[in-house]
Amino acid sequence: MRFSYPAEIEEQKDGMFLVRFPDVPEALTEGETREEALHEARDALTAALAGYVHARRDIPAPSPCRAGQVLVHLSPLIASKLALYEQMRREHITNAELARRLGVTENAVRRLIDPDHRSHIGKVEAALDATGVHLSVEALAA
Repeated sequence: MRFSYPAEIEEQKDGMFLVRFPDVPEALTEGETREEALHEARDALTAALAGYVHARRDIPAPSPCRAGQVLVHLSPLIASKLALYEQMRREHITNAELARRLGVTENAVRRLIDPDHRSHIGKVEAALDATGVHLSVEALAA
């Protein structure tokens, strides 16, 4: 799954620029300029999706980007953590089971899937491998 979400940017009457994500309605942010609003958009999206993980909800799939929208890409680490979380849900793999497969504690697995916790991407990649998913990073032109 790719973790790039379409965003809509709207200039408000007060001159501020509002960014919203149709697929993740909880993610809202604004900025004094379009560029500032877009800069803040990734953090807002990350925070909203972390809320889905903490609430044990499915991560919404990104819809195709339509005319007038822009794609906001999550960082590779956050995208990897969300992919791990989704794969574990899809395959009904518990934290305890993944911990057993990796030879780590259940608490270590909790940190691997927590978007708010800083993890080494290599450890998240190893966890993905243990669930049968291969991590692939793609570099896109800005």
